[in-house]
Amino acid sequence: MTTEVLWTPTVDRVADANLTRFREWVAATRGVDLPDYRGLHAWSVEDMEGFWTALWDYGGVIAETRGSRVLIDRDKMPGAQFFPDARLNFAQNLLRRRDDGIAIIFWGEDKVRRTLTFAELHDQVSRTEKAMRAMGVAAGDRVGGYLPNMPEAVIAMLATTSIGAIWSSASPDFGVQGVLDRFGQIEPKLLVTVDGYFYGGKTFDIRDKLTEILGSLPSVERTVVVPYTTASPDVSSLPNAMTWDGFLEGHGTGEIRFAQLPFNHPIYIMYSSGTTGVPKCIVHSAGGALLQHLKEHRLHCDIRPDDRVFYFTTLGWMMWNWLVSALASEATLLLYDGNPFHPDGNVLFDFADAADMTLFGTSAKYIDALHKQGYRPADTHKLTALRAMTSTGSPLVPESFDYVYDGIKRDLQLASISGGTDLLSCFALGNPVLPVRRGELQCLALGMKVEVFDDEARPVRGEKGELVCTAPFPPMPIGFWNDPDGQKYHDAYFSRFPNIWCHGDYVELTETDGMVIYGRSDATLNPGGVRIGTAEIYRQVEKLPEVVESMVIGQDWEGDVRVVLFVVLKPGLSLDDDLIRRIKVQIRQGASPRHVPAAVLQVTDIPRTKSGKITELAVRDVVHGRPVKNKEALANPEALAQFAGRPELQA
Repeated sequence: MTTEVLWTPTVDRVADANLTRFREWVAATRGVDLPDYRGLHAWSVEDMEGFWTALWDYGGVIAETRGSRVLIDRDKMPGAQFFPDARLNFAQNLLRRRDDGIAIIFWGEDKVRRTLTFAELHDQVSRTEKAMRAMGVAAGDRVGGYLPNMPEAVIAMLATTSIGAIWSSASPDFGVQGVLDRFGQIEPKLLVTVDGYFYGGKTFDIRDKLTEILGSLPSVERTVVVPYTTASPDVSSLPNAMTWDGFLEGHGTGEIRFAQLPFNHPIYIMYSSGTTGVPKCIVHSAGGALLQHLKEHRLHCDIRPDDRVFYFTTLGWMMWNWLVSALASEATLLLYDGNPFHPDGNVLFDFADAADMTLFGTSAKYIDALHKQGYRPADTHKLTALRAMTSTGSPLVPESFDYVYDGIKRDLQLASISGGTDLLSCFALGNPVLPVRRGELQCLALGMKVEVFDDEARPVRGEKGELVCTAPFPPMPIGFWNDPDGQKYHDAYFSRFPNIWCHGDYVELTETDGMVIYGRSDATLNPGGVRIGTAEIYRQVEKLPEVVESMVIGQDWEGDVRVVLFVVLKPGLSLDDDLIRRIKVQIRQGASPRHVPAAVLQVTDIPRTKSGKITELAVRDVVHGRPVKNKEALANPEALAQFAGRPELQA
């Protein structure tokens, strides 16, 4: 049975889509029959060399050479290599435009408004690249960004990667240990940071934190402080520190020396969430990130020159890296830093109207919060230019699909997308030429041979199972930092199904080639030996107006596993027997009797990572009396105390 269609693109919109033009161009130039998206996707995973070469050409990749070989060791995962002879520069592809069009529009809450043209962005990167080279930054060195989502973050990243150095970032709300757990492993030579940041109308000075951090980061030879909360911050207490203007002084604008480097040269070090130990340092390549983001932006998101692209993100989440790559499609970046509900929940939609936003990217949690708080941008904002909205971070529940079309905009491509930091991109995402179905991700990504395996490693459709990728893809990580024999990398993705990427999501492929995500497979519940995705329960319990948020875990109990549900209620409400009964009835009727929790308990907060994902595994450890190995990975570690030692959870 197919799910309800909520939006269908018009005939004109389909005809005008980049994806349609690409499919028709491939069919004509490659002599293959591609009548629709299903045919295009099948070709993209069957003829991997043909697809990725076509994407390179269509995306206009700038390179010294592509080389003659497209894919070697294709039967090895890990080990396969795409374009092994290519030489290119990531930043050069993002700085391909150099005119007076708008490259960046930045809002820092209600305190800062700035705009940069493409020419100004190029000039700023040019000066920064020269300053970095002058202090000795070279290919392979690491540069750390401890920054808000602001123009200097983009400038510093582009300057870093233009040289061939490696960029890694964290948000300034990270605590001292959280930064050291990340940057301490990769030993940056240069740290670019700020004096402070704004959040919720408050100003936070981070110079004391910087003093602590730098005291434990001896690799840092220079700290550059961007003035943000004050015009001329005093940086004298910080070792080897100078202001941004001081760093750039004496370095004029001009041409950028773009280092031409291999396709697999590292550009980013990203981090796993780290709630089960020190974060893993995931290394991503220039060519893999560039090709994949060109594909996702131009084909799946239909981004074109002068579009205005926004993602609500910080530098602690991979969606920042994804967003910045939109420069390679000659689009304008819309950067917002701060609280999305300050002074109220209209602020991002105010930004959308003021900046003519065409793509609004955010998290499922943000959409749910808008809904729960009664915001209706459809009634208060024009949103004239807005064509697409994307959501990730956690599964977007069907009721949130309904809310977007009722409360935000009727004529809108809503794309629930899913992938992760592991691949710096997506396995399943949106499609401008296909309908949007309630509760589903629209399609599998081009070039990604995604399947769903049951416990016996058999591919299934219409059944829940493990999301796997059975063929190599360019944005696979190069490896993990400080993992010389590759064992950590292998164990993370390839140990369960040899030579196959196992992603750790519990999903189902639908008959219309869409996908439904039921949660992380490592958080899957197994009461009575039956696998249940946590999202199936969230989907039901959060329909009740009293419930703001929920978390569910499996608790070891009398030789089996029982389902325990924690709920955050609206202010002033208390959990009573009647509400518990209604919660259980809703879950039983909306899911199944097996989904009904054995215990329902009230808490005031749910612990989550810095990128906003709830941490079921950390709560499960607390409930079972096990230590949480890395509380610094959490945005609100104090919330864990509510789950410890509760009498209702004692056998």
